[in-house]
Amino acid sequence: MSALDNAAIGALLLQTAAEHEGHRKLALERAAKQAWRWREEAADVAASGRSLTELTSVGPWVAHQIEDWLESEPDVPEADPTRRGFLTYAQVRAALAIDPGWETEPHADLQIHTTDSDGRVPLPEMVAAARETRLAYMSITDHTQTLKVAKGQTPAELRDQGERIDALNASFATEPSPFRVLRSVEMDVFDHGEGDMDPDVLDDLDIVLGAFHSKLRVRDDATDRYVAALRNPTVHVLAHPTTRMFGRRGGLMADWRRVFAEAAKLGKALEIDATPHRQDLPVELARLALAEGVEWFSMGSDAHYVEELRNLPFGMAIAALAGIPRERFITYRPHEEVVAWAAALSAGDRA
Repeated sequence: MSALDNAAIGALLLQTAAEHEGHRKLALERAAKQAWRWREEAADVAASGRSLTELTSVGPWVAHQIEDWLESEPDVPEADPTRRGFLTYAQVRAALAIDPGWETEPHADLQIHTTDSDGRVPLPEMVAAARETRLAYMSITDHTQTLKVAKGQTPAELRDQGERIDALNASFATEPSPFRVLRSVEMDVFDHGEGDMDPDVLDDLDIVLGAFHSKLRVRDDATDRYVAALRNPTVHVLAHPTTRMFGRRGGLMADWRRVFAEAAKLGKALEIDATPHRQDLPVELARLALAEGVEWFSMGSDAHYVEELRNLPFGMAIAALAGIPRERFITYRPHEEVVAWAAALSAGDRA
């Protein structure tokens, strides 16, 4: 069997596209984009005797190119720094096949957006769609007021959303196992750790995610920035910690051992954002966080569309490959425990 995985094939397709023009260039580029999403390794498909045209965006001519590479492996171009360390969907499925419990055990989704900020689906419809995925519960984490590009919520808008969430939860209360929507937020955190929402506004929330949304391409060491964010008493979870995005930016630089040691000392949770083009924390850093004693992790799809509620397996695979036990994820804890954990954390920090 060829050692070329789908990530390598995607890189080769992209490199070859630069050597062509017209419809062939477009065909190669389309296949390169889809290679990360193929459910199976192309090498396995070929080894089974099936046609590579079964793979999305692979026609006969592109299939022939890939077959040649599988038969005689070429040198794979070195990945751009913004594309390194990302799992393909085939790798995700392989990792979860080893331990199906990641998908079958009751779990939540602790980062979901709606049209109350930059999501594309109104609150009731997003909740209904999440329930259909058989989540145990969910958290609505729309953005806060400073992030105007994402239509961040003002305190008044956040209170209004909270009332609508309370009404939804009340409508579920008569069910045998009532579904729960947590009142949450993805709050902007600035250089010195301060958030853009008054602590009193956050008191009514069940859980608060803190995240960086500015100065994301600076190459200066951001360790102090992370430590300050973790020390903010209103922040329970550090969301998409590195801020990396596939093909766009490599993420902030920091002394990660020091950052993770601080999270461990304070009892704060680190998020694994399961968006395929984020995958943040990546496997290597998630493994390091565990080694540095971080007790709690969180996981969210970061869904802005209904279809993105299917992102969670990427986060699950990262956790599995990093060796993090499921019981270390608040996402796999009952919602009552998560709310109590956040409340106790805030009380302890403020004391």
